[in-house]
Amino acid sequence: MARSKASTSVDSREQWLKLDRQLCFALYSSSLAMTKLYKPLLAPLGLTYPQYLVMLVLWETEGLSVSQLGERLSLDSGTLTPLLKRLQALGHIERRRATEDERRVDLFLTPAGRKLRGKALDIPGRLACASACELDELVTLTRRLHLLRQQLGQPAAN
Repeated sequence: MARSKASTSVDSREQWLKLDRQLCFALYSSSLAMTKLYKPLLAPLGLTYPQYLVMLVLWETEGLSVSQLGERLSLDSGTLTPLLKRLQALGHIERRRATEDERRVDLFLTPAGRKLRGKALDIPGRLACASACELDELVTLTRRLHLLRQQLGQPAAN
């Protein structure tokens, strides 16, 4: 007995409801695996993965405001504040009120925070080895994910 076109269409759509066909799950589970991989790499530095992300940004550009850091990491101040307090308690950063606008808090590395960068230099290479990917594959994947994030952040066209 031949299947109708409508039946085939429904079956096709139902296939997309399988977990392993979901982009969101592939990204989510990959993110979990990545964070798990980072944990032992960051332990000698005394950093969690979110703290490492903050340090990466500050190693690139020191003196950012908390709101600029939040934009860079796509995090709100409610999430950032405890991270920043902990990094300050660890002696890696200083939070200073801006002289021209006391509502703004700017972030600066301490000498210990700058020194920590040297201890982190091997982490990207170790992660690349663990991924079993060639460098050009990682570069392409990273670019594609940045583009996907940008596209997902734009209003959908109807």
